[in-house]
Amino acid sequence: MLAASEKPKVSVVMPVHNAMPYLDIAVESILKQTYRDFEFVILDDASTDGSRERLREWAGRDPRIRLLEEERNLGPAISSERVARAARAPVVARMDADDVSYPQRLEEQLAVLKSFPNTGVVGGLFDIIDSAGRKIRGGEAWRLTQSQSVPPFGNGPLMYRREIFEQVGGYRSECVFWEDHDLIIRMAAVTTVMIVPHAMYQVRQSPVSTRWVSGQHRVERAVDLMYRCRDRLDQSRGYDDLLQEQMDSDARLDPRVFISMGSRVLWSGGRPKLFRRLLRRGKLGFNARTLTALVWTGWASLEPRSLRAFIRSLLLVRRIRASSLVTTDGPVTWATRPLRSTDSPKSAKPVLTHAR
Repeated sequence: MLAASEKPKVSVVMPVHNAMPYLDIAVESILKQTYRDFEFVILDDASTDGSRERLREWAGRDPRIRLLEEERNLGPAISSERVARAARAPVVARMDADDVSYPQRLEEQLAVLKSFPNTGVVGGLFDIIDSAGRKIRGGEAWRLTQSQSVPPFGNGPLMYRREIFEQVGGYRSECVFWEDHDLIIRMAAVTTVMIVPHAMYQVRQSPVSTRWVSGQHRVERAVDLMYRCRDRLDQSRGYDDLLQEQMDSDARLDPRVFISMGSRVLWSGGRPKLFRRLLRRGKLGFNARTLTALVWTGWASLEPRSLRAFIRSLLLVRRIRASSLVTTDGPVTWATRPLRSTDSPKSAKPVLTHAR
């Protein structure tokens, strides 16, 4: 067991805000890792549902847990930054408070860092589970072939060398609700990012997720900014200037926002009712994005079960295509190409290659 004066080899960091009833399984999934030489830094972000009291119990039972407590809610981006900065180890692994890490997750990711010393970030694929813990989607290799502006993993199965995190400046509050993808994109510009091409983590679609409990209008605007930044990346351009823009509160939103907002509801077994909101708030036009959003939101509000079945069939096609494009017998390198513009020197456009 790690003594208080010893420096751990790995810091697992987890921000928590009102994560009951899933908090216990999240904590337990880290404490039962096959790799055990770590500290578990948990920040309670002003929880009001009993999470703080439960975390105090866990900290009293396992000395690897170091509990930090905030009296005022910081929100997802700032709490992620705060807990990451508290890490003492040279390698940091992220954990989300309503998710689950498979037992060999840390061991597998550390093996990649050891085998590829120039690698600064290791991610992994993930299963998607519902609020009851049932797997509703598997670790899908097609994520490795999607748009190069979309990292195939997020905060959950993320591990990085702390020096890389510090080099790029950590999480940015301007990217709240997609701060994980912004961080990964910026880290990919300065180091090699590798991905374990099988599921090592479970992402839960649940009503305690940050997007569910945050103000809808605020989240929609944040997701709209994310899509505008992704468009820049797909053009090999930086997006830092967009983060400084002041968006009109009544501005029309990218139609994809409403699909993104509704997807979590759909995959948790609910019925997204966003068609009228899309008509009222969406930036609609005669284009494929508008048509897709209209069909998706209309279908989701009327027959969510059949929409889920249709999407599963599309995912099957993606998996079949990906099987001929992605080698899954070893880690995949998510490399970068320089941007054409100079307005965002810390960003770059990723492209997949295979490790040798």
